[in-house]
Amino acid sequence: MSIWQTKSWQEMLQKSWQVEKTIYLKNIFIEKRKVSLWEFWLFALWVDYKDIPKDFLDEIKNLCKVEKALFFQIETLDYKHFEEKDLDWFEKKYYKKFITPFTAIIDLEKSEDEILADMKQKWRYNIRLAEKKWVKIMEAEKTEKNIKIFYDLMMETTSRDNFFWNTFDYYKIFLEELDFSKLLFADYKGKIISAWIFTYFWKEAIYYYWASTSDKNFRNLMAPYLLQWEAIKIWKWLWCEIYDFLWIASPDDENSPLLWVTDFKLKFTKDSKNVSTSFIYKHKKFKYFLIEFLRKFKK
Repeated sequence: MSIWQTKSWQEMLQKSWQVEKTIYLKNIFIEKRKVSLWEFWLFALWVDYKDIPKDFLDEIKNLCKVEKALFFQIETLDYKHFEEKDLDWFEKKYYKKFITPFTAIIDLEKSEDEILADMKQKWRYNIRLAEKKWVKIMEAEKTEKNIKIFYDLMMETTSRDNFFWNTFDYYKIFLEELDFSKLLFADYKGKIISAWIFTYFWKEAIYYYWASTSDKNFRNLMAPYLLQWEAIKIWKWLWCEIYDFLWIASPDDENSPLLWVTDFKLKFTKDSKNVSTSFIYKHKKFKYFLIEFLRKFKK
């Protein structure tokens, strides 16, 4: 089970205008998304191989006709028993990747001492340093005021680290619509210096969005390290078995924009895995080829 295959997740996507609608087919939520103003594609995220029915392709072909979709993309994901497989009539590729094939995870069934032992010594030191500096971690209510605090810190973070951000309304909808989400703050003497968003469902917890101050007076307090550690303990208390750091670079990609993020995450855990495969069924092959050609031309 996954938060990405829940009704609340689908409602969040619709209210934030990321999808046109969702269709429930063969116990799987399928998202209808725009390619352009007039063209659409279908997408399903986090479907285990063993959950895909034998007649799934026939159903997808028919659904593409009904919804007038150019193509259908499916992303599988398995933390524990992943192996590369093929799906009949599907091509192993993607139009847009929503989760990277590789991720870093922590086995939350390990003891706290074992989890700490798997971290780099410097990271354990940073956690202790933040504690000594009296940084406090708290779960924040998902009020508009607190979400604005997160958003303002996100603006500082994106300006500093040069990566993409979402709108304030998106983060607000994300937190308000997902009961299985948490907003954690790192507080130093009454000032919020770091704020992170997490989701959790069933046995998996996911580290989604992070933001921190650019003020040099607070950067040496190592708040993100303590915040990460306190989050890990929360997920253990909620009986989660896996903590997913989400989005790390592939080991052979030396030019990935995720390299610095990957370095940060892999010093919390030694466990990095290839967990996902993407497949596409092209319903309208010529139009799909044209879209791919135009995308390459724009680059």
